[in-house]
Amino acid sequence: MAAEKWKTTALLIVDMQVLPKDFVLPSGKSRVAGGEAIVPSVVKAVEVARHRGILVVWVVREHDALGRDVELFRRHQYGVGTIGPLVKGSEGAELADGLIIKEGDYKLVKTRFSAFFATHLHSFLQTAGIKNVVVAGVQTPNCIRQSVYDAVALNYQTVTVIVDATAAATTEIHAANILDMMNIGVETPTLDEWCSSGP
Repeated sequence: MAAEKWKTTALLIVDMQVLPKDFVLPSGKSRVAGGEAIVPSVVKAVEVARHRGILVVWVVREHDALGRDVELFRRHQYGVGTIGPLVKGSEGAELADGLIIKEGDYKLVKTRFSAFFATHLHSFLQTAGIKNVVVAGVQTPNCIRQSVYDAVALNYQTVTVIVDATAAATTEIHAANILDMMNIGVETPTLDEWCSSGP
């Protein structure tokens, strides 16, 4: 039964791939304090997903060098002669160590918090027969939470957040947002619990 469920499940890796040097590393321009610590957990989640035949979707944030596709509150960080956070092709938009897009994975670029907002993600997942979504990455109150709330609103059968493969600026912010998501029916296993939940 679990093996069948994996065929209709996608693992969304949010803002850890193509952006993590800006989000994850200590010198990153948009650094999330807990981001670097979860990289090994995200690597393991991806390995388990691939072993199970779960579709891996790398949800990445990339921006125009002039910031023309950035939220208004961030636009001051971009412009001629300035390399803002997460500019496509910049060092800050490279892979974190150990996170690699492989054949069969899918990469989706977003320019806002939610992976579903103004993207074709929902259409792509429907076409792929996906009914269940598992989420890992950064950061919990922003991109994770908004993507999860949209997945719930779009009626995915189960929406799961791997609690120790996601992170925020502080453990308190992370825990508070996990609680909010639990209260709307989101499953919140640890990585070990998720890894032992089936074949």
